[in-house]
Amino acid sequence: MEEKMMQIAVSVATVWTSKHSPREEDHPATSNPARISEWLMSMSLSDLLDLHDANRVQTQILFGEKVIVTGMEGEWASILAPSQSSSKDSRGYPGWVPAGQLRDIQKDAGVRGKAVIQSKMALIKIEGMESTIPLCYQTVLPLLDGSGEDVKVQTPLGIGILHKDDVVLIKEGERLPQKSGKDICQAAERFLGLPYLWGGVSSYGYDCSGFAYTMLKANGYPIARDAGDQAKGGREVALDAIMPGDLLFFAYEEGMGTIHHVGIYQGDGRLLHSPKTGKTIESIKLKGTIYEKELCCARRYHMESGER
Repeated sequence: MEEKMMQIAVSVATVWTSKHSPREEDHPATSNPARISEWLMSMSLSDLLDLHDANRVQTQILFGEKVIVTGMEGEWASILAPSQSSSKDSRGYPGWVPAGQLRDIQKDAGVRGKAVIQSKMALIKIEGMESTIPLCYQTVLPLLDGSGEDVKVQTPLGIGILHKDDVVLIKEGERLPQKSGKDICQAAERFLGLPYLWGGVSSYGYDCSGFAYTMLKANGYPIARDAGDQAKGGREVALDAIMPGDLLFFAYEEGMGTIHHVGIYQGDGRLLHSPKTGKTIESIKLKGTIYEKELCCARRYHMESGER
C-alpha cells in the first residue's frame, strides 16, 4: 500500500513489536475504545513482566497524534510515530497498532491553536457520542474555540468538548514555553506513586524513558523517546555540576556498559524516576544505592537562568 498519515483514535494506543505480540489478555488494550485501566488491573506481575521479557511492547501514542502508516496486514497497521524521535527510524518510532484504533486525518476547520491536557487525566465529550473518553496528560488537540468555560477541540472522532481547567491553550504557531529544571521536577513529582509500565508514555503508567520524555515535553523540551537516544541529546553535564531537571543515565557494569535506565535529578542528591515493573514512580537518595554505582552521565535539556 501507499504510505499515508492517520491519527490515533483511542485514548492511548499501545504500539506492539509485531502484529503477533498481543496476548489474549491484551484485548482491552487492542480494542476500540481502548480500556487501559481494565487491561492494567487484569494483569498479574508476571503478565506485566512479559511485556518486556517477550519484547511485546515498544511504546504508546496518545489520542489525536498523527502516525505514518507504512503497511496493512489484516487488522493491523505498521506505523511510524513522528512525535517520538528514535534511532530505530529517522521518521519516527516504529511498531504495530490495530487498524481499528486509527482514523483518517480530519480537515482543519478553523483551528486557532492547540489545547494541551495539563491534568493527569481529563474527560472529553465528543459531540454525538453518549460516553466520554479519558485523555492523558500531554494529549494535544487542535483548538477550535477557547473563549468560554468549555474548550472546543478537533478530534479524530469529531468535535470534542473539554473543561478549561484541564488544559493550557497555545496560540497557532506557538509551542509550550520552555521552563526551568525546577518546573520539570515539579511536573514529575505529580506522578509519584504511579505504577511503572513497560513502554508506557501515558499517565496510566510510564517506563523510565517515557517518564523523562513526557516531563521534558510538558516543559517545552521535545526529546528522544528512549534512554540511549536521550543520552546523546541536550548538553553534557559533569556529574559534580548537575542541577534539578537534568537527566541522569545509568549503565550496566557499574556505569561502564550499556545504558539501561534514566531518571530526573531532583536536587539534594535525589533521583526522580520510574524504576521497573512492580514498582512505582519514586524519589530516592542516590547515595548507597545501585544507581549511585551505575551512574554514567548527565545531560541538560532545559535552559538555565540568563540563557533565554
